Amino acid sequence: MTLGALDYAHSLKDELVAIRRDLHRYPEVLFQVDRTAAKVADYLRRLGIDVREGVGKHFGKGVVGTLDSGRPGPVIVLRADMDALAIREENTFEHRSRNDGAMHACGHDAHVAMLLGAANVLTRFRKKWRGTVRFAFQPAEESALPSPVDGRMISGGKDLIEDGALEGADYAFALHVEPRLPTGTLGVHRRESMAASTHFRIAFRGLNGHHSTPHLAVDALSMAAQFVTDVKYAVATELDPFEPAVLGFGTLHAGTAINAIAGDSELSGTYRVFQPEAVDKLQRLLETRAAAIADGYGGSYTSQYRLGTPLINDPTAVELTLRAGRRAFGEQRVVVLEKPSLAGEDFALYLRELPGAFAFLGVADPAKETAYPLHHPRFDLDENALTMGAGLFVQWVAEASSRE
Repeated sequence: MTLGALDYAHSLKDELVAIRRDLHRYPEVLFQVDRTAAKVADYLRRLGIDVREGVGKHFGKGVVGTLDSGRPGPVIVLRADMDALAIREENTFEHRSRNDGAMHACGHDAHVAMLLGAANVLTRFRKKWRGTVRFAFQPAEESALPSPVDGRMISGGKDLIEDGALEGADYAFALHVEPRLPTGTLGVHRRESMAASTHFRIAFRGLNGHHSTPHLAVDALSMAAQFVTDVKYAVATELDPFEPAVLGFGTLHAGTAINAIAGDSELSGTYRVFQPEAVDKLQRLLETRAAAIADGYGGSYTSQYRLGTPLINDPTAVELTLRAGRRAFGEQRVVVLEKPSLAGEDFALYLRELPGAFAFLGVADPAKETAYPLHHPRFDLDENALTMGAGLFVQWVAEASSRE
């Protein structure tokens, strides 16, 4: 792409800041992204891009824009995630969240602004690249819900993919803001980038009763407590210590009264590994422990899983990403990251279907002493990175289309 295209991307700073702050004020979680999706669709249409709304076989909350350069070339998917987190924001700036209990604590508001900026640039400089770009804006990257169609646990990426968002595509690219890197630094892994993050829910069913007659009840709260202890011990002793694995519980709900034995309980959590075999082994471990505990107490259990997929970059796409980053940011601002992350990312589902790469864009404001981590209630980012992210998306297209 010409230097003029990147210069134009940087000229969009005020517009992209305004978009990002508007989205930050009104965060939406999981698949409840109607306002965000409408804003995205409206912006793309005003650029003259063909827009498909309601994308998703199960929940129908995604937006996909298609821009044809008019010249033969590859079909390139660029993805941004739209969902926020169920976190109460503690920042005090003017554009803080107006939706109590929800916050863009993972920077997805910035991802959306960056990709919209790239759509603007690529439309204006359509004659400078070849092929077709598919702008995929997805909900529910952070988690999954049971499908109203078939009951499976579905994330936003899976929902879009099962509705044909990747059909006929040649490459897929996405980025994530990274507060551990200074603004304007691009990091990419050669191969393994992020872990397979599996989400699980285990529900125990017992029998309610009075505390004075525990022999007449089946304590579902105690089942849940024993499950936590047993599973933590099993993970520590039954998995290869040389293979990274992390299992954590996020929620526990049980009981309704201080003096009553709980008849129901439910736990949720995640586990993160890199090997597909370990995903299956940990699922079997959870099932075995839950079944033994339920049987021992005289109760029962049910389970739900969204099994994770490791995010593996394609070697050719990584080289393409390194070239794109060097041209967009400069040679000294592009680094190869050695240690993969145990965080999860459902862009892994895209890369299971297509060659592509996932990169990390530094957003740590050098003027601030503290850069709060992702998912922190005071997370924020240096908005100078917005046009840099837009420029990277643009340069990805330029590099990919020049290979054909």
